[in-house]
Amino acid sequence: MISTKMRRKVVPAAKENGDTGDKQDQLFLSAAICNGEDLGPFIRKGFASGKPEILLRHLEHFRRYKESEIEDVCRAHYQDFIMAVDDLRSLLSDVDTLKSSLYDSNAKLQSVAVPLLTTLDSFVEARSKCRNIALAIGSLNICVQLIELCSRANLHLSKGNFYMALKCLDSIERDFHDKTPSSTLKRMMEKQIPAIRTHIERKVSKEFGDWLVEIRIVSRNLGQLAIGQASAARQREEELRIKQREAEEQSRLSLRDCVYALEEDDDGNSGMEESGEDGFALTPLYRAYHIHQTLGLEARFQKYYFENRKLQLTSDFQVSSMTPFLESHQTFFAQIAGFFIVEDRVLRTGGGLISKMEVENLWDTAVSKMCSVLEDQFSRMHTANHLLLIKDYVSLLGVTMRRYGFPIDALLDVLSKHRDKYHELLLSDCRKQIAEALAADKFEQMYMKKEYEYSMNVLSFQLQTSNIMPAFPFVAPFSSTVPDCCRIVRSFIEDSVSFMSHGGQLEFYDVIKKYLDRLLTEVLDGALLKVINGSMSGVTQAMQMAANMAVFERACDFFFRHAAQLSGIPLRMAERGRRQFPLTKARDAAEEMLSGLLKQKVDGFLSLIENVNWMADEPLQGGNEYVNEVIIFLETLVSTAQQILPVQVLRRVLQDVLSHISEMIVGALLGESVRRFNVNAVMGLDVDIRLLESFAENQAPLLTEADANQLKSALVESRQMINLLLSNHPENFLNPVIRERSYNALDYRKVVIISEKLRDQSDRLFGSFGTRGAKQNPKKKSLDALIKRLKDVN
Repeated sequence: MISTKMRRKVVPAAKENGDTGDKQDQLFLSAAICNGEDLGPFIRKGFASGKPEILLRHLEHFRRYKESEIEDVCRAHYQDFIMAVDDLRSLLSDVDTLKSSLYDSNAKLQSVAVPLLTTLDSFVEARSKCRNIALAIGSLNICVQLIELCSRANLHLSKGNFYMALKCLDSIERDFHDKTPSSTLKRMMEKQIPAIRTHIERKVSKEFGDWLVEIRIVSRNLGQLAIGQASAARQREEELRIKQREAEEQSRLSLRDCVYALEEDDDGNSGMEESGEDGFALTPLYRAYHIHQTLGLEARFQKYYFENRKLQLTSDFQVSSMTPFLESHQTFFAQIAGFFIVEDRVLRTGGGLISKMEVENLWDTAVSKMCSVLEDQFSRMHTANHLLLIKDYVSLLGVTMRRYGFPIDALLDVLSKHRDKYHELLLSDCRKQIAEALAADKFEQMYMKKEYEYSMNVLSFQLQTSNIMPAFPFVAPFSSTVPDCCRIVRSFIEDSVSFMSHGGQLEFYDVIKKYLDRLLTEVLDGALLKVINGSMSGVTQAMQMAANMAVFERACDFFFRHAAQLSGIPLRMAERGRRQFPLTKARDAAEEMLSGLLKQKVDGFLSLIENVNWMADEPLQGGNEYVNEVIIFLETLVSTAQQILPVQVLRRVLQDVLSHISEMIVGALLGESVRRFNVNAVMGLDVDIRLLESFAENQAPLLTEADANQLKSALVESRQMINLLLSNHPENFLNPVIRERSYNALDYRKVVIISEKLRDQSDRLFGSFGTRGAKQNPKKKSLDALIKRLKDVN
């Protein structure tokens, strides 16, 4: 059947000759209707223009146009419809034929299939029985396998193999729970499997609880062992440094037979676990963790473990009030160290049992608590040695924990914070020890019988003046105060270095030097000053103290070198920063005390100056009595003092004494006891001064020529005064150039007073001062004028 399709016309065509306004509106209306547009505008326009009939006409025209189009379409499809009806009638005839054929075929099939269906029913019944039997056998097999698994689980439970028992339970639930044919077995599984798991969890929890109790004791022992290893390693480092310093010292002394040994610092075990002697096992912990993982309780066990360990750490923080902290501090810190050594192992090998963040939080808590405990305990301590003991153990704790990666800056800050307090306590202890050493000293030269005594008291502090070993018995130039104080200062240096060297500060020599300066300048110098100003009564003791101060100068050099060596800095750097002798006050006081006592002795001899004949008829040739006594005393002093006092100290003391003698001679001429004297007396004084100058010159072999001249210059005032009194040209005193060259030590006021006392009728200097009424020559008149001018200046 062929169908003819008509194309839809959207807009009716308009004729060319009808292109008017009416036709245009009709065309637009037709197009809007064909396109399904809204006709509202056309309707409003028709009514607005007052001509709705035109709109109706257009619509009627469009209707007629569409009716004609419909008729054309129906006319085109009518023939096709007639042909389709004919085809349907032909098909109906064929269907009737097919129906008849199917009926016949069905009858034949029924006659053949009935015997077959009977046989099939028998087969289906037999197959159903077979399936039931196979199902029963399968159920029995399942029950047998289930019973075997249950038996195996019981065996594992009896042997304590909880993990294998749980694996059996998991296999039972996974493989047999849903397909177990026996309801009795199924009820048994539903009842017993949770009970078994609860039993296993209880048993494992008990083992874990026992481990928690045991690990506290193990942790303390473990911490002590680790800190002990750190202490041994530090000791080996100290021994290596001592050997290195000895080698450096030998090299510095340029010894030929120096032996340098390179040693490897083998600290044995870098960690507890590497040594295989850790002494603690984590098997119960990991067993419990694994079982809980198998039970699906991993998160709960992690929380339980963390909370229990946190409680243990909190209990470790408790400081017993019944036991002094000095006795319990090692146990306190070892317990904490062992705790975190265990936690570090658990963190690295526990498979996520505890996180790094949790361990760090616990460590922060522990550091905060240890810092507060240290702050509290340090504030109560009043003994430097106690503070040092705790500080050393805390520093060893820091070294141990740094090895495991734990930060210890806060602990080191606490130690550094109490640095000043420790040194103040140390200074206080040294002050007491030095006072006791000075009080016990009789200020007599030390007598050493054996070589070990010399090594202990001299060589150990580098007080020797020669590298040659002296003969024994040996009498040292110092008293017991020197080595006793040296031992105290050396101990102070070593304690200070011990406190500073393991406190996290790399360069600490400046700090140690500062406190060493305080020890020497405040403590030792002050104690020596107190003894000098308080208990020094004799020349022998004063001389011994002055000798001690000279030895202390060498000792102070040793102190700073020793501090530099222990601090690990080159000696040349210590030499650069060396300051002046720190015991200058005590040294000056000792020399001043010795000089004062010697002056008192000399004053006893100078009192004989009153026996001088001031109006002698002839000049005295051998010197006055007082000067001979003084020279004998000075020579005796020199012979005795040169055995003890260093040359420069002896020179300073002699110079001070000779200067005093010079002042006493001038003072005698100036004093009221001498109302007048003549030239012969002046010439006798000249002989006295020459004898004293000869004594000074005779010291050149003992001193040096320059020191002897400097010693002689101590008599300059009396020498210039005598020279002026014996001069034939006194007017030269008024010449500034000559006065500066020859009379620079004289005071013109003293010159006036002394010159007025000179009474002599000879032509010598000032011979006319006492004969004002007599006739004077022109020279004497000029001398009177000189005296007058000096008085005018006065």
